[in-house]
Amino acid sequence: MPLSVSSAEAAIGAAAVVAAPFAAAPRGAVPIPRYLEQVYWWAYVHPKAVRLFEREWLVNLILFGNYGRLRDAALDELGETISGRTMQLACVYGNLTPKLRQRIAPDGSLDVVDILPIQLQNLASKMPPDERVALLQGDSSSLACPDASYDQVLIFFLLHEQPAHVRRGTLAEAMRVAKPGGKIVIVDYHRPVRWHPLRLLMTGVFRKLEPYAMDLWNNEIEAFLPRRVKPTSVTKETCFGGLYQKLVWIR
Repeated sequence: MPLSVSSAEAAIGAAAVVAAPFAAAPRGAVPIPRYLEQVYWWAYVHPKAVRLFEREWLVNLILFGNYGRLRDAALDELGETISGRTMQLACVYGNLTPKLRQRIAPDGSLDVVDILPIQLQNLASKMPPDERVALLQGDSSSLACPDASYDQVLIFFLLHEQPAHVRRGTLAEAMRVAKPGGKIVIVDYHRPVRWHPLRLLMTGVFRKLEPYAMDLWNNEIEAFLPRRVKPTSVTKETCFGGLYQKLVWIR
């Protein structure tokens, strides 16, 4: 389901869709959730926010120097050469997606879904023309594609920014669209060890700026899956004193 990203204009607004299983999505077809506009306007919604945060050094600073480590851990889990169909849920500041694109096999494809047109536009400006890549406006908690249509799904630092009910929908949808035996790779925050020197700082940051993030300190991510939906296997790793986690689910 390729979209040729021949220019930034090709993905402005609704990020034109050219083939099934996604229906064509005209500009503004997917409403922006109220919580995004109210809570995360400063990080993702306002144009000045995009210009501010689209800096590699700043992304790395926010993650205390761990951005490259976490990015590579996620990409390595997907493989050096990634075959089949890959979905990335939500755009990411930094070079995660350009590096992911470089690993896509010649006959593979990458679909990046984000609900914010401005984020799709920003990502398009970082990506060279590539027929294997599609940039799609959509809701991660209600994906417009068939069951079992992707070989792997990547969720990188998205879940901590979603209210619990949206997070449940996102995880359920990731499981739904993954093929049996397909892989879902999740990288996000995790409760650090008690003696972690940044624990108090991060508690304050979350309470002030990221009100949904503490959910990932108080619960395992798997707890947000519907009871009827469970992966066949779960692998979990933590790093940096437990502040970050990588989960690998097999559908």
